[in-house]
Amino acid sequence: MLWDARNGIIKLGNTDMDYISFGHGQKTLILIPGLGDGLKTVKGTAFAMAMLYRKYGKSYKVYVFSRKNKLEENISIRNMAEDQREAMRKLEINNAYVVGISQGGMVAQYLAIDYPEVVDKLVLVVTLSRPNEMATYVIGQWLKMAIANDYKRLFIDTIEKSYTEKRKQKYRLLYPILTKIGKPKDFSRFIIQANAILCHNAYNELKKIKCPTLVIGADGDAIVGVQASRDIADKIVDSKLMVYAGLGHGVFEEAKDFNGQVLKFLKM
Repeated sequence: MLWDARNGIIKLGNTDMDYISFGHGQKTLILIPGLGDGLKTVKGTAFAMAMLYRKYGKSYKVYVFSRKNKLEENISIRNMAEDQREAMRKLEINNAYVVGISQGGMVAQYLAIDYPEVVDKLVLVVTLSRPNEMATYVIGQWLKMAIANDYKRLFIDTIEKSYTEKRKQKYRLLYPILTKIGKPKDFSRFIIQANAILCHNAYNELKKIKCPTLVIGADGDAIVGVQASRDIADKIVDSKLMVYAGLGHGVFEEAKDFNGQVLKFLKM
């Protein structure tokens, strides 16, 4: 199978967690996705992920983890990091490079804060460390859409706030189709994860992160804002900040050199 791509599931307490793995490298790289995980986990995506992130698979054994399938109603981002650590323990992953995107970056922050021995290098992408006005408004609006079971508006608003005009034009042609597929059976996981974002505040603890850290932001980010990335970089000693001009929250998909820059940092 391409890059030894595999779908997996781990038992955690009274529930389980979906994950996928691929690649043949000796070093482990963990990718933690964003809030979209609340709508659909990584289940069944091993082959697609291996193709999308094949550059990583050449050098690393890559794992992509979802959050638990059944989340406690008041679970915090810190609790999610605890779950992530337990999943790593069960897979006998003692240490890894960790890349967290958006909400995944929030989970990664606490993983590095509470379990520093397991994070060798950290990459935090378009994420935040404490509530800000922009993120609170955007996530709040998405929560209302999810509670109203309005997948169409939620999907469209996410696209419109994530990408450049060029990318959005391509998506707009497909809105009639894309808004009718992929709707979850219910929005409970999304709602719980969104509420956790609104309560996330690791800002004053970021100084505890001692591993080499790359912070990536975008000056057109209309979800968490570029200042959120600058705040994180200011707090983590000796971290490196990279801000993409003219791109938004979907920078990890639109920046042609994104994967190259991450790999360059990890190999330093």
